[in-house]
Amino acid sequence: MTVIAEAPAVKTAGTPRFLWLDLTRQCQLNCGHCHNNSGPDGTHGTMTAEDWRSVLGQAAAFGIPGVQFTGGEVTLHPNAPDLIGYARQLGLKVEVYSNLVHVTEAWWELLQCDGVTLATSYYSDRAEEHNAVTARPSHARTRVNIVKAMEYGIPIRVSVIVADASQTGEETRRELEALGVSDVRVDHVRPFGRGANGQEPHTGGLCGRCGTGRASIGPDGSVSPCVFSTWLGVGNVQDAPLAAILGGPEMARANAAIRAERGVSAKPCGPDDNDDECSPGFPGSECTPRN
Repeated sequence: MTVIAEAPAVKTAGTPRFLWLDLTRQCQLNCGHCHNNSGPDGTHGTMTAEDWRSVLGQAAAFGIPGVQFTGGEVTLHPNAPDLIGYARQLGLKVEVYSNLVHVTEAWWELLQCDGVTLATSYYSDRAEEHNAVTARPSHARTRVNIVKAMEYGIPIRVSVIVADASQTGEETRRELEALGVSDVRVDHVRPFGRGANGQEPHTGGLCGRCGTGRASIGPDGSVSPCVFSTWLGVGNVQDAPLAAILGGPEMARANAAIRAERGVSAKPCGPDDNDDECSPGFPGSECTPRN
């Protein structure tokens, strides 16, 4: 496969601040709400390790400061450790979003490197409720590895995902805080993928600021305004330089459609917003996007 050459890029006021690198659709879990339909039968797509390295190089050249490696379950991708190492060599800040079901010693060593942080999802302080969401007996493993991450001194944030809009997730938040997690955010299931319950994706389910200072790249190289808006493909990094796609007319049109639907401005979440991702508002959220 031909890798697109890195295009000369100059950092400007409109340079994106963050990229999701959505490496895989493979996951040990089979969450009923997964926004991108990941699961045990998922694949790593058509992007090769060389393709992803090209993307990382282009991101660094474009002045993008940080990326998140996600999926699916990122630890299942055979090239993920090398790609994370390459991102660090380029000076990119890295977040790894893992379900923390199975973390090898090699991965623990990698997660302890400077410039690498960790994030995970947690569905309930009650094992039976958490396991019902993931369709696997995953609660105990994820909980143990959250604690282990803190023991290793790895910066970690945890997103509490609640299925019912009437739920607050406060009991689960309190459990995590009692474990010592200081960065806990609560979000609701988004209406995408399996979480859409058979409905077609629509821009009304987005926060309204997708694509503002951020974008997502999927396992097939497709670029979208965010991980939840993959049906709004704006180009493919296997066909065109990343900078050209992010600054191109298709991204502009997708962003305009999202803004019009949600009735929000195109400005970033705030000049002092230091989050690696946006803080979406569907249906009122503290947490940064993920399934």
